[in-house]
Amino acid sequence: QPQLVEFGGGLVQPGGSLKLSCAASGFTLDYYAIGWFRQAPGKEREGVSCIMTSDSSTWYEDSVKGRFTISRDDAKNTVYLQMNSLRPEDTAVYYCAAGPESPVRYYNGKYYLEVGAMDWWGKGTLVTVSS
Repeated sequence: QPQLVEFGGGLVQPGGSLKLSCAASGFTLDYYAIGWFRQAPGKEREGVSCIMTSDSSTWYEDSVKGRFTISRDDAKNTVYLQMNSLRPEDTAVYYCAAGPESPVRYYNGKYYLEVGAMDWWGKGTLVTVSS
């Protein structure tokens, strides 16, 4: 049974850092594109970052560029999201997800991650940025 489990969420002050982990079991991550998504209360789930399979190329949503870094360790079957310079608006439940191909899409002048392109999802980890 394929499974993804997120770790590393918590409470952090503005300007602080957290590192999220996404551990996979039941399948091998290096055959999949892995995305990090987040959902704040009352808002739709949005894509934050993803890392591809073939060349480990990465994509970031504009608001996290320069602050978040996605990486993968295929030997540990784990993907990470290093989050620096956190802001209150980063507060959300963060989910990792796996899909067979790149979930990056382009519409109306903007790139985004397509939620429906992902096959498997973790249950999420809460990140709260507050003083």
